[in-house]
Formats: sequence, C-alpha cells, structure tokens
Amino acid sequence: MSLRLGDTAPDFEQDSSQGPIRFHEWLGDSWGVLFSHPADFTPVCTTELGFTAKLKDEFTARNVKAIALSVDPVDSHVRWIDDINETQGTTVNFPILADADRTVSDLYDLIHPNASDTLTVRSLFVIDPNKKIRLIITYPASTGRNFHEILRVIDSLQLTDSHKVATPANWQDGDDVVIVPSLKDEDEIRQRFPKGYRAVRPYLRLTPQPNK
Repeated sequence: MSLRLGDTAPDFEQDSSQGPIRFHEWLGDSWGVLFSHPADFTPVCTTELGFTAKLKDEFTARNVKAIALSVDPVDSHVRWIDDINETQGTTVNFPILADADRTVSDLYDLIHPNASDTLTVRSLFVIDPNKKIRLIITYPASTGRNFHEILRVIDSLQLTDSHKVATPANWQDGDDVVIVPSLKDEDEIRQRFPKGYRAVRPYLRLTPQPNK
C-alpha cells in the first residue's frame, strides 16, 4: 500500500512496549509522529529514540504524540529501552510498536525489498488530529533523522492550518511568512495581517508571523 499526503493514516491494533495500542484511539485529538526503525539494538536508532525522549516537552507543547516501530517483539523492546535510557541519558516516554507480524509495516509500506526484505526502512509520518497524513520522509538506514526539522515542519503545518500563509525556505518559528497568493482582497489582508506586508512581487508578499 502506497500512502500519499492527505490520505487517512491507516488504523491498526498492535502490541507495544506500553501494551496493546489501537492507533486512532490512542492518537485522540493529538498530532502524531509515527517513525519506523530497521531493528532493535542498532546504533543510529538508539540515538534517535533517545533524542525523541528528550523532546518530550517540545512535543507536548505542540500537542504531538510520538510512537516508534520495529519488527522486533516486546521483550526485545523492553531490553533495548534499558540500553537507550542508559546510553542516551534519558527515559523513553513513548511506545515502541512490536510489529513482529508486519501488520503496521504492510499498512504503511515500511518494507522496501530493494533495501531489505525483512527490516523496516527509516520512515516517518506526521499525522494531524483528523488522522490525515501531512508529512512523509524516508531516510537511508545509515542516516539519522533531523528531529529539529520535524518540529519545524509541525510548526509550519500548525501555523498554516490556522492562517492564510505559507512558510518560505529555511523558515523558523518567528520569521516572516508568505501571504498565500489566493488571498487578494485588501480589506481581508489588512484585517488578517494588521502589521502590514511587503510585496517583493505581486505573488510574493511577506508579513510578520501572525501568531507572534
């Protein structure tokens, strides 16, 4: 199954390091970050899960729940979590799905035969409270993910869902944003963006971030 942006994230029920999880019910009205790992007790994954645990407050501030996955069983996850906590100086505070029967891996297309016939690729999905997929990134097994970029994208998605703006290249929270080209009415523009805007071109109008 090939998932695309805007698709409904498939629901599932699967065991995890925190017990059985029915995904949509577990998400509730939160945003979600679902990210897969090739295997337990692997070096890059250990650093990723440790760093994710350290971002708990950042995720909570954005109403985001994190959930990881590999095809290893629960008892392996539990032993691996001990390693992560010790080596990364943190406490894993989110569930790791034990997808030994590949239920979730098949739903989310996480087994790529050209990479490995048995191990899940390093994919990540951002899912909104309506259970829609808003971001899909797949990394090579040798490259750890940039979780600051994941937070940046979530900031952009949450901002642009609430305001008629888009975020330009290399945007960071607090930077100027772009007024969407479809917004033409000057009265509405003045109402929405009381700080004014700078028209670099008619289609490129920059304004201070409206929620700051």
